[in-house]
Amino acid sequence: MDLKIRENCRYAIACPTSMGVRITPEGRMAVHNSSRFYLQATSAESNVLNVASSLGRECLALTKFVKGSPVAELIRAQLRARNIAYEGVSVDQDGPWGYRHQFNIADSGFGLRAPRVWNDRAGEVGRTLDASEFDIERIFGEEGVGILHLSGLIAAMSPETTRCCLELARAAKQYGTLVSFDLNYRATFWKGREEELAAAFHEIASAADILVGNEEDFQLCLGFKGPEAGGKDLSAKIDSFKGMVAQVKEKYPNAKLFGTTLRQVISANEHLWGAILLSDDGWVVEEPRPIPVMDRIGGGDGFTGGLLYGVLNGWSAEDCLHFGWASGVLAASSLNDYAEPADEKQVWDIYAGNARVQR
Repeated sequence: MDLKIRENCRYAIACPTSMGVRITPEGRMAVHNSSRFYLQATSAESNVLNVASSLGRECLALTKFVKGSPVAELIRAQLRARNIAYEGVSVDQDGPWGYRHQFNIADSGFGLRAPRVWNDRAGEVGRTLDASEFDIERIFGEEGVGILHLSGLIAAMSPETTRCCLELARAAKQYGTLVSFDLNYRATFWKGREEELAAAFHEIASAADILVGNEEDFQLCLGFKGPEAGGKDLSAKIDSFKGMVAQVKEKYPNAKLFGTTLRQVISANEHLWGAILLSDDGWVVEEPRPIPVMDRIGGGDGFTGGLLYGVLNGWSAEDCLHFGWASGVLAASSLNDYAEPADEKQVWDIYAGNARVQR
């Protein structure tokens, strides 16, 4: 693949993110009838960092904290435990109705009872993220970053975070850092800002070396035309995605990798899971196969994290896709939102279907 990581980088991957906490009922109970909950620090972007950070690569979260908040201290402690460095200013709470870290309240579902997610983000401090709060020249110029990962979630969260992502993408190109962009369309984030966000996403996609998103993401974020995706089987989705990416590649020639996951839900505990990737070497397809699911949240982030880990190592497109697919499976096998591999072998064993005991 024609993707080169700049030399002498301190950070393998960096990302702007709004850190918060997720509350999950124990025992796969639903939120409304559970009395015991598991708490974890989380964000879509830091989930992506976790594959590389677990495997010994230093990664950086560019974020923001509430001064004196015990939730902020929990987030810092969990990032340190995950080998993720962080930078970010702390701001005053400004009273009980002021700033706070987001709460994501979600259950894992069971059988034919689907998982449900409730986002509680009023007053979220990460919505005020600003690139001027970070020493761009030091981080990107002196210390060095291999890949800047941007998510459509943080890019669309607020006008402030949109500007922050645009400025970080420009800095990455200036200093020779690769840009990864997972489009991650969310209708609630785009409501009333469609024209502004379409222009911003176009600029980021133009700078991106790696684009991740499903067919609907490319249509809704970047304005491509395509058939309705609802109700199509996975084989049809593969063909449709290939046709979509042919258009995307022509409009965004800087990008060298285009990828997406394929998911069909059999039950909350079982999915068909696949992936597809286009590089300059052509298409690589991991046909969907059944996987057991402990908690589905973070599977797509695990895929992207595994894919980027392969890019960091200079692997072939095929190996990048396979490692990404298996990292997504690993994330789905955990109550945490992120994949946290013990070593590369664990991920490759998942890909090979080797679940025999390791002694």
